[in-house]
Amino acid sequence: MIQAPPAPLPEVIVTAARLPPAAGEAAFSVVRLGEATLGHAARLDEALASVPAVSLFRRTSSLSANPTTQGISLRAIAPSGAGRTLVTLDGVPLNDPFGGWVIWSRVAPEGLSGLDIVRGAGAGPYGAGALTGVIALRERDDTGGVLDAGVSSRGGERLAGSATVDLGPIRLVASGLHDTSDGYVPVRGEGAGAADTPLDLDARSAALRADVPLGDVALSLRASTWEEDRGSGLAGARANASGSSLSATAARQPAANRSGWRLQAWQSRSNLTNSSVAVAADRSATTAANDQFHTPATGRGLNAALRRTGVAIAGGQLEWELGLDARSAEGETNERSRNLGSGFTRSRSAGGETTVAGTYGEGAWLGGPWLVAGGLRLDHWTSRNGRRLERDLTTGLPTLDETDPDRSGTVTSARLAARRTLGSGYAVRAATYSSFRPATLNELYRPFRVGNDLTEANAALAPERLTGLEAGLSRATEDGGWTVTLFRNVIDQAIVNVTIGTGPATFPRAGFVPAGGVLRQRRNAGTVTATGLELTGDRQLSTRLRLKAALSATDARLDGADQAPQLTGLRPAQAPIWSATAGLDWQASSRLTLAGMVQYESRRFDDDLNSRTLAPATTMNLRADWALTPGTTLWLAVDNLFDADVAVAQTGTDITGLGPPRSLGLGIRLGW
Repeated sequence: MIQAPPAPLPEVIVTAARLPPAAGEAAFSVVRLGEATLGHAARLDEALASVPAVSLFRRTSSLSANPTTQGISLRAIAPSGAGRTLVTLDGVPLNDPFGGWVIWSRVAPEGLSGLDIVRGAGAGPYGAGALTGVIALRERDDTGGVLDAGVSSRGGERLAGSATVDLGPIRLVASGLHDTSDGYVPVRGEGAGAADTPLDLDARSAALRADVPLGDVALSLRASTWEEDRGSGLAGARANASGSSLSATAARQPAANRSGWRLQAWQSRSNLTNSSVAVAADRSATTAANDQFHTPATGRGLNAALRRTGVAIAGGQLEWELGLDARSAEGETNERSRNLGSGFTRSRSAGGETTVAGTYGEGAWLGGPWLVAGGLRLDHWTSRNGRRLERDLTTGLPTLDETDPDRSGTVTSARLAARRTLGSGYAVRAATYSSFRPATLNELYRPFRVGNDLTEANAALAPERLTGLEAGLSRATEDGGWTVTLFRNVIDQAIVNVTIGTGPATFPRAGFVPAGGVLRQRRNAGTVTATGLELTGDRQLSTRLRLKAALSATDARLDGADQAPQLTGLRPAQAPIWSATAGLDWQASSRLTLAGMVQYESRRFDDDLNSRTLAPATTMNLRADWALTPGTTLWLAVDNLFDADVAVAQTGTDITGLGPPRSLGLGIRLGW
């Protein structure tokens, strides 16, 4: 008897262990960037900068930014070196466990399939750190790979790529990056001296993810490592940031009559070395001022979610999610300081531990033209085991020995939004939300120095709280679309670097501040109120030509109240009112694609007292891509085409640090 052939096995589609985007996100302000945008960026933060008012603490990108200023913020409400935005990769936070900043070179843009920028709505599954919003990165899943190699002005060399390999049922996704540059000198022209040196860079990272199907459950195991070494623009000042991370995620997709779920655990280790110098008045030389030689930190987290979709209720469909999220961070800085001319005379060790744990419930109801979404979250935070110990290096005796009291509290946050489609592509929405950000270990325990300016830590910092409301109108058409959003956000207990003294003078704890320098301290300095307007639009002008533009206008003002009355009515440091982008993509021929982008930003202030003004800046970037084959492209890029002087920092003696001059890049991109 001839046996019938066995039935074919069902096709198994291997992807990362993640839940699909929540239905309720569409009711909030979300900007999505895809592979097309990411593929034109050498650095992830540069791709994000195509969205107005999304930037690092200063105007520079991670090409030249010190690790401690690579924190990112949304909406220009009150930028911070620690960042006021939570950045995640498939749910795992990328914010540094010690300082909250993000080392952007740890993720190659080639390794991502896209990202979502969720403005404002920091409650729900996001929790601590998502004060002004969330940037949610998605690692690539598809087969094949991409490799990009290029050279650029001032000794720049970059090689980055990502590839996927299937080994039976297991899929391996690997990505890596190596980026080097001789750098540019930030202080140029008459004010420059021998003390001013290039911002050189050597960055590298690698990641490997294994996706294992276990029936209807997907398991993803991921490991990564990174390191970047860079000059700080002054002789004798350098920084090195390194780290590694591990994560394990299991997820089951929701389906009819079946709940979906996700369980994730992660660990991140980091280290930072960072040296600072005092600068001579004529910038002819520098003197070692501080040597932060070892800053080990460890972050750990666990999160879980249970989601149900398609529940019929009130004539519509309900999706709900219940979850929990717990994170901890521990670390300390080890430094040498107080150089009186013949070497360091003091040592410092400072650090502690923080935890935050919460539970949340989210729901979204879709019925006819309506989408209504909301959530409630309860978190408990602690800071404990804080200590600062300073010793005389000659005698070994303590000169300062402080143990900070343990502190804790509970925070409730929530969000609620509604969206209604109106026909002809129009939709209207409204949302209100609250969020919070506990202070980082860096803000709580570590003082720091930039040039001749000193900033003291503050172990008594309370979490920042944001409340906001917004309304938006949008239209989607076959050839493009536009959105308009009005918002008002208020940050209570805003952590601000407050000026408390000027040099030359000697201060308790901080020590000597030289002439032209100031002493600041991190403080909960009252309230920041921001009212803003956001516009985005894109239009397919023809089959070959597409226009896209965006604008952000944010008027943020401080009310220092009794804590810092001198700040009342002033703008937060590094917060411009206006920022805008406009770009044109032209498919000139079947092989040639041309793209141009203009970016504008109004003036901003480099300090809390609004005394150091950074002038408005306009830059233009151009790029040409020539397709040699369907999978091979040659590219040519020019950044800052007109060689504009972009002011990024200013000293108390009116010396201005500038962004990168005109840069030319040439490379090849392979896809398969």
